[in-house]
Amino acid sequence: MTVAIERTPDGRRLVVARTVDAPAETVWSILTDTARWPEWGPSVAAVDCPERFIQSGSRGYIETVGPGTFLGPDRSGLRVPFRITTCADYRWTWRVAGVPATGHRVESRGENCRVAFEIPLPAAAYAPVCRRALVAIGRIVRDATG
Repeated sequence: MTVAIERTPDGRRLVVARTVDAPAETVWSILTDTARWPEWGPSVAAVDCPERFIQSGSRGYIETVGPGTFLGPDRSGLRVPFRITTCADYRWTWRVAGVPATGHRVESRGENCRVAFEIPLPAAAYAPVCRRALVAIGRIVRDATG
């Protein structure tokens, strides 16, 4: 796993990345499938989106993992709106509650790929969450491919 500041189409971002032993198409499908976001996104408890697979302009709501995680099942997190701002060439970005949030990208490397989360610099403290997401994505891919 690597963590570095990189120049992205959205400016300088803290990028947390890892290589995954799967084709880019497989990982891209996991990243764009809203039904799977709670599987790999540590801060995502649920997703409400008309499209299962996002595209540029998709809108919906995520429910964040909140106090319910620690205080019992009757306490849920926040329900916040999102809008996918870009989704092309194995890269998607979004705004959550109107604020630019993480970018997500997959870079093909033959039979493997590099998965990266682009974090706005003011949100650098979110890096450990992205590390956990990358570990979960690796596990999902391993489970799917045997």
